[in-house]
Amino acid sequence: MTDRRLFLKTSAVAVSALALTSARSSFASKGCAFPGVIYSKDNPGRWAKKVGSHAPVVTVNGDKVQVETKHPMSDAHFIVRHTLVLADGTVVGDKTFTPRDKPVSTYTLPKGYTGEVYATSFCNRHDFWLTRTTI
Repeated sequence: MTDRRLFLKTSAVAVSALALTSARSSFASKGCAFPGVIYSKDNPGRWAKKVGSHAPVVTVNGDKVQVETKHPMSDAHFIVRHTLVLADGTVVGDKTFTPRDKPVSTYTLPKGYTGEVYATSFCNRHDFWLTRTTI
C-alpha cells in the first residue's frame, strides 16, 4: 500500500506541476492542457456524465480553501486524493482518503496570496480532475 500511495502522490504532484507550469496558456484557452489525462467541468472528455460527482468543488473563506468532491465512497469506487496547488506550481497541501472517508479537505493559503489555485481530485475509476479558482 505504501508504494501505491507514493505513486499516487508523486503522480498527482508531477501532473499538477506540469499542467500548471508548462501549459498554463493552453489550459486557459482550451479549458485543459491534457485532454484524456486531466478532466475538468469544462472538459470532461469521456466522463461527461461524471462531472457533478468528480470535479472538485472549491470554497474560499479568507485564507482557508476547502476542496470537496461530491462523490459516494465505497471499497470499489472512491476518491483517492485531493491536492491544492498555487499558480506557480507550489503544492499547498494534499490529503489521501480511504473508502470510509468523506472526500473533503481544507488548506491554508500563504499570507496575502492572490491569484489562481488548482484543486485536484483523483478517482480510482474516473481518473484525475482539476478545478481552477481565482482568489
